[in-house]
Amino acid sequence: MLPLLLFLLILLVSFGVMLFMMRPSRSEKIVQERLGKIVRPLEAGSDEAGSILKRERLSDVDWLNVLLEQIPGSARLKQFLTQADSQWTVGQLLFCSLFVFAAGTWFASFVTPAFGLALLLGLAGGIAPYVFFGWKRSARFNQFDAILPEAIDLMSRALRAGHGVVAAIEMISDEISDPVASEFRRAFEEHSFGLPLREAMLNLAARVPLPDVQFLVTALLVQKETGGNLAEVLDKTTMVIRERNRLRGQLRIHTAQGKITGWILGCMPFGLFAAINFLNPGYARILLEDPLGIQLIYIGLGLMAVGVWTIRKVIDIKV
Repeated sequence: MLPLLLFLLILLVSFGVMLFMMRPSRSEKIVQERLGKIVRPLEAGSDEAGSILKRERLSDVDWLNVLLEQIPGSARLKQFLTQADSQWTVGQLLFCSLFVFAAGTWFASFVTPAFGLALLLGLAGGIAPYVFFGWKRSARFNQFDAILPEAIDLMSRALRAGHGVVAAIEMISDEISDPVASEFRRAFEEHSFGLPLREAMLNLAARVPLPDVQFLVTALLVQKETGGNLAEVLDKTTMVIRERNRLRGQLRIHTAQGKITGWILGCMPFGLFAAINFLNPGYARILLEDPLGIQLIYIGLGLMAVGVWTIRKVIDIKV
């Protein structure tokens, strides 16, 4: 039975790799679609004719893209990948997650006879890609938050020099470093292609859901509708953002001990378990084979999850 499962797994992986490597690239598919429209003109009145709206694909596979478009959470997952500055599609992320989940469960079944525990270990491996992209998203947002005051200062100076709001946004996209420049460049391009400034700014706030960006967008929209000295409002906004960043840095210092404690308490049991089994193979075998040992593992994992959640709530101070 085991050789058959191994053969099926290798066959599935090989087929998936071949399918992934032989698929046409996104640029090639776009060229083929455009050539098809030139060679075979669409009938007048068809739904596909005359559409110039940009549609972001959720997968490079056509049938999977159509299927994912029907699932409500796919759009949010696509936005999650975009916020992480990733070129992956939703289909690639789901395929990677399912593959790691299946492979992790299969390998864990050799370590423990309990199917529930093997399934739990496979699930932990399956959410690893989401954790990785979540870490990239958080790091990008932190970098955005650190550069944003400089961008607002540039906008304030541009307004005092006589430039308009749209011109100030263009200056930010040219002068400030990424990721601020790329997001403001996208907002400027959306407005240049006909989208109202209000919609472009709201899209910016949706792509970068940070409180400081909400402050900036609110200030711009209120000034556009009611008037006022926008440069002075931006100066005060910059002062508030810098003060928040300073306070956030002090809190990061004071909560560093709690974070280290959480990491140590969360990783130490797994590290000790791996070290003991490496030094003395089979020492903890009874823990994985006895039903009481399996129940103790479940209880221990649950208590660890509660402890980590409690530590995060203690050190998570809103500024």
